[in-house]
Amino acid sequence: MLKPEGRQLRMLVRLPLKAMRDVVFPEQGGGYLDIEQLAPMLPDAATVWIGQLVELYEDGRRLPSPRVEAVQISYESDRSFASFPEALAHTTGPRLPNSSNLHWSQAMFDVLFVYDIGSEASKFSIRPGLRHLATRVVVSLRYLPPGGAVRAYELQGAEDVVPLDPGWTDAFARFVRLGFLHILDGTDHLLFLACLVIPFRRLKPLAGIVTAFTIAHSITLATSALGYAPDQGWFPPLIELLIAVSIVWMALENIVGTTTVTRRWAMAFGFGLVHGFGFSFALRETLQFAGSHLAASLVAFNAGVELGQLAVLIVLVPALDFFLRRVVPERTGTIILSALVAHTGWHWMLERWDRLHQYRIGW
Repeated sequence: MLKPEGRQLRMLVRLPLKAMRDVVFPEQGGGYLDIEQLAPMLPDAATVWIGQLVELYEDGRRLPSPRVEAVQISYESDRSFASFPEALAHTTGPRLPNSSNLHWSQAMFDVLFVYDIGSEASKFSIRPGLRHLATRVVVSLRYLPPGGAVRAYELQGAEDVVPLDPGWTDAFARFVRLGFLHILDGTDHLLFLACLVIPFRRLKPLAGIVTAFTIAHSITLATSALGYAPDQGWFPPLIELLIAVSIVWMALENIVGTTTVTRRWAMAFGFGLVHGFGFSFALRETLQFAGSHLAASLVAFNAGVELGQLAVLIVLVPALDFFLRRVVPERTGTIILSALVAHTGWHWMLERWDRLHQYRIGW
């Protein structure tokens, strides 16, 4: 938890004591922690394991290392970190007695750090820097801006600098990048896009097909991101299965060779609705970085997806045209490429059906 107030920023941190693997904890009889002997060691441990590694920035300038104002050992069952006032009162309160019979592997380590800042109204950002604590680190972070709503983040091993209260330009730039990278990382989306354009590589039909796909996935991307989609556990596996079905379907249409431009527009729009839900699953995980700029972030993510598609098409269409005109006859090449894509999509379809079959679907 981070809260700027006046010329100071207070940061409350809670982590499992066992995350500090190189520290030898003093014990008393029965293997329980000797809290009295441990207490003098905790401020230095907090500085070495947390304070020196967490990077906090004010208006782009890194703040000096913080002061350790208080430390506390807690039970795993302690719920004081549900709110900032409770966590602050607990961390600065009296420590547990030595008779607590608390084992080191079941204890939590709570620390209050204090940073000197220029103003509580500054723009703050953070790089957690806690990857060394475990093989997989998830940082649950809450930022309490003065007079504003609490910002909640869940950072899964990310070591990027995260703006805590981003402006709309920061949010827009971040989500354009996320959308662009998502389409480039999405092999299934790229294979579907390839199947769409293999038979239609001229500008006029290609523009209509891609536009239909874009409009469709924009609709479901927006509706899903805004919460107007099923939130049951079976829905993402269902969409992933339908995306695999869309790849196989389009590949088979290319092999049969009876599709028309009008039919391809309709297929692009129909399956585009499905792919939009797929895009939204990635967007949901990152909307926490939008701050109060949900609409701008949604538009930016979609723009990033479109830029990614455009970049792929700029490379893909000339490559396909060269292959189907200079390397193999067009009809033969279309069948070969589509058969390879259909083979891949078929295996995905079977794997995803097995995954979906584990859920009990309720509409």
